[in-house]
Amino acid sequence: MKPTSLSVIIPCFNEELVIEQTYQRVKNVLDKMDLMSSEIIFINDGSRDNTFELLKNISVTDSNVKLINFSRNFGHQPAVTAGIHNASGDIAIIIDSDLQDPPELFPDMLKVYIEQNCSVVYAVRKTREGEGWFKKITAKYFYKLINYLSETSIPLDTGDFRLIDRHVMDEFKKLKEGNKFIRGIISWIGFKQVPFYYDRNERAAGETKYPLRKMLRFAINGILYFSKKPLKICVAIGLFCTLLSLLFIMYVLYGYFFTDKAVSGWASTLIIVIFFSGIQLLSLGLVAQYIANIFDEVKNRPEYIVAEKINF
Repeated sequence: MKPTSLSVIIPCFNEELVIEQTYQRVKNVLDKMDLMSSEIIFINDGSRDNTFELLKNISVTDSNVKLINFSRNFGHQPAVTAGIHNASGDIAIIIDSDLQDPPELFPDMLKVYIEQNCSVVYAVRKTREGEGWFKKITAKYFYKLINYLSETSIPLDTGDFRLIDRHVMDEFKKLKEGNKFIRGIISWIGFKQVPFYYDRNERAAGETKYPLRKMLRFAINGILYFSKKPLKICVAIGLFCTLLSLLFIMYVLYGYFFTDKAVSGWASTLIIVIFFSGIQLLSLGLVAQYIANIFDEVKNRPEYIVAEKINF
């Protein structure tokens, strides 16, 4: 059935240079779409510039603009989560505020949703303008790695830009874990999901909010929260090293009891000790990271704290 209402979810962090342009482009698209109602949900993720003030002014003039203001910066994924939790539409479209993902694609995504009778239309990047070779290569191999490690398949070259329907939103609300990896969770939820291919633009203004440090943390969270294979790999490495150590011990004992050659060479011994100690520390560090995630979950703290809501 054709949906009658649409929620557009837009997380924002320090986007004062582009936020008014984002609003105008999204509004222009929604005005042309054949829908009974629509809403634009901006989530201000603790911006330190004038983003919140600009959004507040927009919400005064347009009652269809709803604003969630966090008490501080909680991160992109909690901001998207808050948008899904508060969306009232039959369907929702998640899009970043930097306009790399064009709002003008909304009608085409809706058309695919209706024609394919699906629950999710996820946007796949054919090209990525304005991004360096390092970002493109790391993104490509991150998805390959996480698909190898994870029990849930996540489409390559995708982000959070996607259309989801009420079935997916309702199931998403039931998930209580923190540190969500949303594109992975939506894939895990299931239902029929179809790709939508598009060309990604450069940022309209401002700087990326995902420097290398945040990208690495995001990638590690995605892997650890969606896979137990790293632990299995550690067990496999441990078994291999144990077998290797036993063979080496047998070799040393054979040389000691059955040959006249003395076992010499502190250097080789030291190298072996350092090698196996490094593997042990690496394995312990990986296990500790899983334990740290468990620690975060059992505290059961909220993913985000809302300081203010407008037009809800």
